[in-house]
Amino acid sequence: MPFQDRKIKFAVVGLGHIGKRHAEMILRNEECELIALVDTKDKSELNLTSEASSIPFYNSIEELVQSAADVDVINIATPNGYHASQAMQCLEARKHIVVEKPMALTRQDAEKVIFKALHVHKHVFAVMQNRYSPPSAWIKELIESGKLGKVFMVQLNCYWNRDERYYKTESWHGKKDLDGGTLFTQFSHFIDIMYWLFGDIQNIKAKFSDFNHQHLTDFEDSGFVSFDFVNGGMGSLNYSTSVWGQNLESSMTIIAEHGSVKIGGQYMNEVEYCHIKDYQMPELAPTNPGNDYGAYKGSAQNHHYVIENVVDTLKGRNTITTNALEGLKVVDIIERIYAS
Repeated sequence: MPFQDRKIKFAVVGLGHIGKRHAEMILRNEECELIALVDTKDKSELNLTSEASSIPFYNSIEELVQSAADVDVINIATPNGYHASQAMQCLEARKHIVVEKPMALTRQDAEKVIFKALHVHKHVFAVMQNRYSPPSAWIKELIESGKLGKVFMVQLNCYWNRDERYYKTESWHGKKDLDGGTLFTQFSHFIDIMYWLFGDIQNIKAKFSDFNHQHLTDFEDSGFVSFDFVNGGMGSLNYSTSVWGQNLESSMTIIAEHGSVKIGGQYMNEVEYCHIKDYQMPELAPTNPGNDYGAYKGSAQNHHYVIENVVDTLKGRNTITTNALEGLKVVDIIERIYAS
């Protein structure tokens, strides 16, 4: 039966905070049906809601595939280091996939996923839900309108707190092979927004430091990065997870020919400054507040848009908001920053 005439059937792999969020958004959508959950842990350890507890449960993607469950889309919300190999498994089983960020930890692995998807004629949806926030949608429209004129400078500041409350010994967070690094896990959303708005970067120069995470992670906690945009103008990314106590901000400041804009807040969820020639800023819809460690607020609130986009795409009503090539490009940019 064609997708237009029935509900889209989903499975979710990985039932941490974000995986549970995916499951919740699928259950809430009237055009979706959640027919399988997958996690390596025992079901009793996962603290599932009563509704989720009644969904058929499997301990591996292999088990799910062998069960012959009639799944259309598999959502991958496992640790970063598993994304590419599990995406390949699901595509091999001829399923559409939704992959949490980052879609891989290397450009090469991301390319393999895309090649496989093309070969089996299946969609890859890369999760970059920050694109749906009202300030992001507004700034995208503003940039594309040309009202700012030439873009001279863009500064991206990402200053968060990630301490022992987040980097627990038993967690995959902080492990090089599963986490990948601070830019992959914490700040790839903001690199995606920058790429979405201004395009690719070149002439990258970077400096990294590990101020107070030596006993918590296998990689840096802070960095200064400067670069040029291929399309013109220069940029910088300054980031740290060493902020004491709580998140400080994620902000983007744009200096352009006809004006300046700053989007701030913890998740770039507030317009803090807008002064543009012959332009009156519209009133934006409210943005969900950010938070520190819970996955159910801030940027994670936008996951329902991701699920809606999957449904709309498969039913032929829309196109993918964040396609696999864009997911690959974010991986590529981060890989080049670290290589510099």
